[in-house]
Amino acid sequence: MRRLAVLLLVMVAASPALAGFPCDELWGERNAIYKDAGYCFRTERAIRAFGNAGCKYDDLADVPLSARQRADIADIQRQERANGCAR
Repeated sequence: MRRLAVLLLVMVAASPALAGFPCDELWGERNAIYKDAGYCFRTERAIRAFGNAGCKYDDLADVPLSARQRADIADIQRQERANGCAR
């Protein structure tokens, strides 16, 4: 439910809606989009958080994302940079 609320904020407003979210939450929201689309994670952190069961795509460029999902990811990444989040 929390993920849906965050995604709605992203969709309704630009990146200022994400300004109050800590880095871990932004990281989780961004990667949840990739997980839902079938991305196979490589980092230990992401595999621990999301697993790779049912993944289909090893390369991010191959992950089929809608224009809305790409825009949401871009908004999240902008806020991660603004917050000085580690990559």
